[in-house]
Amino acid sequence: MTPVHYHTQGFPPADLDWPRLIPLIGPANAAIARLEGVLQGIPNPDVMLAPLTAREAVLSSRIEGTQATLGEVLEFEAEGDLQDESTPKKADIREVLNYRAALREATRLMEKLPLSQRLVKLTHAVLMQGVRGRNKAPGEYRRIPNWIGPAGSSMDSARFIPCGADVLQGAMDAWETYLHARQPDLLVQLAIAHAEFEAIHPFLDGNGRLGRLLVPLFLKNAELLSRPNFYISEYLESLRVEYYDRLLAVSRDGDWTGWCIFFLTALTEQAKSNQSKAQSILALYQQRKDWIVEVTHSQYAIRALDWMFGKPIFRTSDFINTAEVPEPTAKRILREVRDAGLLREIRASSGRRAAVLAFVELVNIVEGEQVV
Repeated sequence: MTPVHYHTQGFPPADLDWPRLIPLIGPANAAIARLEGVLQGIPNPDVMLAPLTAREAVLSSRIEGTQATLGEVLEFEAEGDLQDESTPKKADIREVLNYRAALREATRLMEKLPLSQRLVKLTHAVLMQGVRGRNKAPGEYRRIPNWIGPAGSSMDSARFIPCGADVLQGAMDAWETYLHARQPDLLVQLAIAHAEFEAIHPFLDGNGRLGRLLVPLFLKNAELLSRPNFYISEYLESLRVEYYDRLLAVSRDGDWTGWCIFFLTALTEQAKSNQSKAQSILALYQQRKDWIVEVTHSQYAIRALDWMFGKPIFRTSDFINTAEVPEPTAKRILREVRDAGLLREIRASSGRRAAVLAFVELVNIVEGEQVV
């Protein structure tokens, strides 16, 4: 199989088949607008939607081959030793946690920086900090060739060869110019920008995750969403082979239109899924808000519930130490809501090791199935 090479002088696309794209543009924009309407009604979205952000990190990393599940990530985080990479699974989890940290850092940076190469480099440095790619120049463009293919493949047997290091800076300059240029449609612009970033592959590692992370950042930067709460990896992971094939066809065949059709469909379907899950989380919160007050009769009931929405799998000691609830009351609330079925013990206490509890309903909403 002959490797496909980067489409030199093929960006931005000279022409798109707009009659094929226009029927998809309206529904995609409408779906994102409806999602924004739901997000506007969610109190403290950073907390309420934290589990969805964690799942996005899991799925984006899974596209690259990691094997961690959301439950394993949340349990690992509950254990508290976030630097532990003693097993391949724990190393996978570290990469997932870095994805979430990189999104937070990029969101913070966007308060003072435009969506740009500088922001991309700073975000990449966080994404790769302390994980398996730490020796692959975090935050710096590669200075050597790279290629994409099966593990252990050589350049001759690669599936795709990105642009050479000697022209990489020029390619990224063109990408940034396109990112800020006025285009006929913002979502088509996003589709093209994502594909081009992945084709350039500017870093030695982390390009796929960073390219997907740029999707919610673009939507926020374009003011289509007020916050970068868009989780596209569920759709892309479910159609991973087609995702890669469509990206490859851009360089191999110049099929930008086919890629845009795929990506607009992804945005539409994922916006619907995101909206449904956000609405379910909000409904659960409203339901359990009254419930927890009745069960605990505590002035700290809502504070406790808010904390649990932000950390749906946690050690009892973490809740007692950080929920800002007096210790005797915190212990009583945990006991009462566990006895009433809100929380399930997934690891019993042992000696000085605290029990680990799971907010079952919330985890199952986020996963879209019964997993706890």
